[in-house]
Amino acid sequence: MSFIIISPFKDYLMSRKKKFKFPQNPPKPSKSYDPSSSGKVWLYGVHAVMAALKNKKRTFEQLIFLQKTAPELTLLLEKKCPHVSIAPTLVDEDVFQKVLPKDVVHQGIALLTSPISSLSLEDILDQYPQGPVTLLCLDQVTDPQNVGAILRSAAAFGIQGLGLTERHSPQITGTLAKAASGALEITPLLLLGNLAQSLELLKKHGFWCLGLDENADQTLSEANLPERVVFVLGSEGEGLRRLSREKCDLLLKIPTSPLFPTLNVSTSAAICLYENHRQKNLPLSSKLQEKS
Repeated sequence: MSFIIISPFKDYLMSRKKKFKFPQNPPKPSKSYDPSSSGKVWLYGVHAVMAALKNKKRTFEQLIFLQKTAPELTLLLEKKCPHVSIAPTLVDEDVFQKVLPKDVVHQGIALLTSPISSLSLEDILDQYPQGPVTLLCLDQVTDPQNVGAILRSAAAFGIQGLGLTERHSPQITGTLAKAASGALEITPLLLLGNLAQSLELLKKHGFWCLGLDENADQTLSEANLPERVVFVLGSEGEGLRRLSREKCDLLLKIPTSPLFPTLNVSTSAAICLYENHRQKNLPLSSKLQEKS
């Protein structure tokens, strides 16, 4: 596969050759999309890739640009990630079709990288032994689009972690990263082997576990939200499982029209985090903090 420079940006791109170390004989991308084949994952989309390139915890194997979007992407790469020296490889659309899932909106950019690191619940408890902490735990929410959207809200409101059950949760692939639009690199992910036991552990460390249930008696805005809180949200079809519901200290609902009482789980999560922030007037950091 040859490296192609596109006019009228040839002179500019060649002037960046030293900075980006463009390869004379770039390696061929992986043959097909298989997130588990090598422990690496293909991310795609401008926001997801640029955010990943800023994450010092990741290692990068290959960055590819679609030929027709390469000039704009090269300028963007220099602006957003000036310290990244990975060499973009210019390829045709058929290469994207081979390495990414079918019919995804890749925006002409993809990155083969190490997977994101997750934390344990114990890591969070060690990091925040006291003081205000907001966590969000998902009870078998399986749609990567929903989890990605929830990550965006989690990052926007600066919470300390998003808990996912090890079973019946989506893989952390390019699809989820694209939906998260860069937020995957900001909010720590917690993998929970057993949600009910995790909630019990959190309660022992001063957390109140608040479950969202459309049949609850009390509304979210009526509750005096505690300093250390974990919101527990279930899947759209089944809601919270019985044991998860029983482990919650309190069940709350978001008031909606009786004609259409249900909300998308990502919308419910955003409302919870907004109300939490509104009540506590929490400061939002203007700087992204690196994960420990």
